[in-house]
Amino acid sequence: MMTLIMDLNAVRLLVRVAETRSFTRAAGDLGLTQSGLSRAISRLESELGVRLLQRNTRSVSLTPDGQVLYERSAPLLAELAEAEKLLLDRRCSPSGLLKISTPSLFGRKVVMPVIGELTQRYPDLCIEAVMSDRLVDIVDEGFDAVLRTGEIQDQRLIARPLQPLRWVTVASPAYLARHGTPQTVDDLQQHNCLSVRNLRSGRLVDWQFILDRKVRDVSVSGRLIFDIGDALVDAVLGGYGIAQLMTFAVNDAIGDGRLVPLLEDYAGRSRALSLVYPPSRQYSPKLMAFAEALGQASW
Repeated sequence: MMTLIMDLNAVRLLVRVAETRSFTRAAGDLGLTQSGLSRAISRLESELGVRLLQRNTRSVSLTPDGQVLYERSAPLLAELAEAEKLLLDRRCSPSGLLKISTPSLFGRKVVMPVIGELTQRYPDLCIEAVMSDRLVDIVDEGFDAVLRTGEIQDQRLIARPLQPLRWVTVASPAYLARHGTPQTVDDLQQHNCLSVRNLRSGRLVDWQFILDRKVRDVSVSGRLIFDIGDALVDAVLGGYGIAQLMTFAVNDAIGDGRLVPLLEDYAGRSRALSLVYPPSRQYSPKLMAFAEALGQASW
């Protein structure tokens, strides 16, 4: 049985002609002359013994055989190009553009120092950080990686676990001096509890405590409601009420006395945090540098 070995470069040329539907544009994109491009595809047709392109004076189109070859070859060529890029990237230090997305408050408090240090360490690295509580589409919007909380449902993506997020209930000394200090979870009903509305569900985010040895959601109420955690931090520092916030957002304020932790015997809320990225990015030096630096950060 005769084994046919196709010229992959000629197949690549055919794919470009099929995508542009023009010998002129394809030749320009590939840096070839039209005659050279035409001869290469003619040789491929001779090797295969089939007509791949239907040519006329105004346009070029795939024949049925050409369509079959294109549909089977284009994805393979794309994967080969990606593999080549990954191998080249592995030999290089972090460089080029790294596009990431992170929740705004976590981005400002934790990610900002990490990416700032990375750009100082690697002069050829540029980082675009989208700090938003909006759930972005990692593939369609061209992100290299995103930070996500909770369980990652999309099996097509790689989720690298990070330190979990933990919450603390806090108030300013000025607020406590005016309104007293709650000693139990039930005491919160007598206080102005600052709330955040979930952008996706539209509901106010419940607080969580350990009650009867179980983590339970507790509905609280107050006269100030926000849509992002950044404003919540400002409000609790301003003495406007009690808030339940992630520890990274208020550790400094607790350390210097601007905020006081409350109900510590009932604390128990935490949530998983992951760095999520497509499999095609897993060997990227710039992403691995970011993942390593983020893994060494504390919050």
